[in-house]
Amino acid sequence: MKLSENWLREWVNPPATATELAHKLNMAGLEAEAEAMLAVLPQGIVVGKILSAIPHPQADRLRVCEVDAGTGEVLQIVCGAANARPGILVPAALPGAVLPNGTQIGKAALRGVESSGMLCSASELGLAEKSDGLLELDLSAKPGTPIEKHLGLVDNSIVLELTPNRGDCLSIAGLAREAAALYGIPVTAPRIKPAVVEPETRIGVIVDDISGCPHYVGRVVEGLNAAARTPDWMSERLRRSGIRTIHPVVDITNYVLLELGQPMHGFDAAQLKGAIRVRRAKAGEQLKLLNEQTITLDPRDLLITDDSGPLVLAGIMGGEASGCSSTTTSIFLEAACFEPVSIATSGRRHKLLSDSRYRFERGVDPALQRQALERATALVQEICGGKAGPIVEVGTAPAHVAEIALRHSQVNRLLGCEIPVVRIVPLLQSLGMTVTPSGAGSWQVKVPPHRYDLRIEADLVEEIGRLHGYDNIAPGAYAAELAPFSAKETTRQLDRVKDALIARGYQEVVTYSFVDPKIQVQLDPETPGVLLDNPIAETMAVMRTTIWSGLIPTWQYNRQRQQKRARLFEAGAVYALDGEANREQAKLAGLIAGPALPEQWGAAARPVDFFDAKADLETLFGTSLRYEAGQHPALHPGRTACLVRDGVAVGWLGALHPKLAEAFDISEALYLFELDWAAVRDIALPTPGGVSEFPSSRRDLAFVVDEAVSAQAIADVIRDTGGPLLKSVQSFDVYRGANLPEGRKSVAYGLIFQDYSRTLNVEEIDAAAQAVAAGVHARLGGSVRE
Repeated sequence: MKLSENWLREWVNPPATATELAHKLNMAGLEAEAEAMLAVLPQGIVVGKILSAIPHPQADRLRVCEVDAGTGEVLQIVCGAANARPGILVPAALPGAVLPNGTQIGKAALRGVESSGMLCSASELGLAEKSDGLLELDLSAKPGTPIEKHLGLVDNSIVLELTPNRGDCLSIAGLAREAAALYGIPVTAPRIKPAVVEPETRIGVIVDDISGCPHYVGRVVEGLNAAARTPDWMSERLRRSGIRTIHPVVDITNYVLLELGQPMHGFDAAQLKGAIRVRRAKAGEQLKLLNEQTITLDPRDLLITDDSGPLVLAGIMGGEASGCSSTTTSIFLEAACFEPVSIATSGRRHKLLSDSRYRFERGVDPALQRQALERATALVQEICGGKAGPIVEVGTAPAHVAEIALRHSQVNRLLGCEIPVVRIVPLLQSLGMTVTPSGAGSWQVKVPPHRYDLRIEADLVEEIGRLHGYDNIAPGAYAAELAPFSAKETTRQLDRVKDALIARGYQEVVTYSFVDPKIQVQLDPETPGVLLDNPIAETMAVMRTTIWSGLIPTWQYNRQRQQKRARLFEAGAVYALDGEANREQAKLAGLIAGPALPEQWGAAARPVDFFDAKADLETLFGTSLRYEAGQHPALHPGRTACLVRDGVAVGWLGALHPKLAEAFDISEALYLFELDWAAVRDIALPTPGGVSEFPSSRRDLAFVVDEAVSAQAIADVIRDTGGPLLKSVQSFDVYRGANLPEGRKSVAYGLIFQDYSRTLNVEEIDAAAQAVAAGVHARLGGSVRE
């Protein structure tokens, strides 16, 4: 939000520059920055009055204007603007003037007609990006007045980025209150006199949902001048806050919004049918908004209606049918306080953003409505004329919104410094609070209605700390009891696992938990995802159920930038629907793609394969995982392993499914793994054992089995039948080809036998080898290859 420094100084004028004021606000917890309203001011441009405008003799689109620029003589200026006409006042750049863009103005001849200067649009003055014609000024402007003086262009913008709890500062009045408290000076607010009630014309107001709208005021103003225009001083203040002028009544409500922080709406009273009613929407009702968007309303939406139906989506945006137009001569002005959560949820539901919603969902002062209505009425009568009817009010304005007990001891304890008792009461009173002593070093504090964020004692302590100045709190040593953290020996540390992956050439990435639903359904179609009510974008509309939905797009992004080799991993949470509840689960996932090794002379280039990824996992988890053939919708049917620990599936490893590789336009080999971190982080403590003094013996056996039999299955049978003397099993060869029946393969294993108390004899080793061969034959139909 941007606010004019000049406008702010009409309310409070601290002895500080704009930059110093912004710094003071920053130190008090309000992110603020001061910047010049115009980087370069126009030079030599004054208010000029067009006395006459006749067609150019040589050009249909040009006009030859006689202009009074306050120089004592009438200037002849050729202009091409369509709105150049006698009687209007516009900016006139005299010979020698310099526009903000650096253009120098001099005398010139345009199509044979001499021109002594230029008439300017708003864009040529640097006040707008584009303009349709000359900038028309107030008829009360005096010719010859420098344009920077008439429009007050020597100004700074105070740019605010407020946290959601400080909605009370979203106005000149709120910022003035804050600055006054910080500098210890008074606020000089404009005097708002109640309007003189002349006609008794009124429109009834009915509030059906008092919890959604606790306070509503409105009044009729009749006899407006339909030809009135918004004055320059108001247009400029609105422009400097990023609001364009539309219609005097609309501009006045926007002005009050910026000045006092109260969103308002002005209805064309002639378009209203019956009483105004505040109610919840009915199922299926529709409303065409001011932005020309038609929305279907939800029964949870709060509306302002009349007998004809919905008029306004309360607190968010008005409807098109009842808005003010160039023929409006009678209006109904309203100001209301709406419950913040209701406004926030409706705005998100319909994806509507507005200045009104921005303030209501942060909290608008529930006692501000009558003051805002009187201020808007006064401005309407000043600019458009008219007579004001009586105020119709529903609900009450609270004197305060909370009463909090405050102790001096808590102030000192929480801030870590000594704040004198005599300082506390003035600091709180400077924020508009009522402070009553309740004992020695304690008070009862009544919080003004505009401070939605103050509800507990710690909130008041924070306010005291802000105003005292955090930079005035001296640093010191604080006593604290910190228990040392010692990791359990039976828990695998995630940082250690990350270090191991990095040592193997991986890079850690952090991707969004919000992912593209199209990618998600391709990678994990069987798991229901958690949809977002108000996603950042359509491609971030669902919570991820697998980390692969972030890793694969990350690889695609890098691949498109000529990165041929990838080793990526991420540790994070995934989310899924579990009935009506949401389930969150920690996962560790990785991706490898491209060449197996960096480009070098010592080894031939080859693409990554299944066993490269498996080797990485075995480095992390040793032999605690089993790799069993499995089926996963995102992985290649013949190159997929289900990762099993103690009989429970804990993850997956495999190549990306060919159909998905084609859909993602990935031609390189790509392998993925993902594990349930909670299921693999526990590790068994090593068990010490003796070292045998006796030699081991090895037997190599090659088994001919069906292609469908896995190497893991053969190794399991060998361990089951090898007896207590078998210490280790290692596969070292796979053969397919000549001398083997079709559909069969040969897998060779090295079997290591050893005893801790003696040297084994040949008969014992042969007997164990024969038992292994018999077991493979009986269980898997395999035979020993001769």
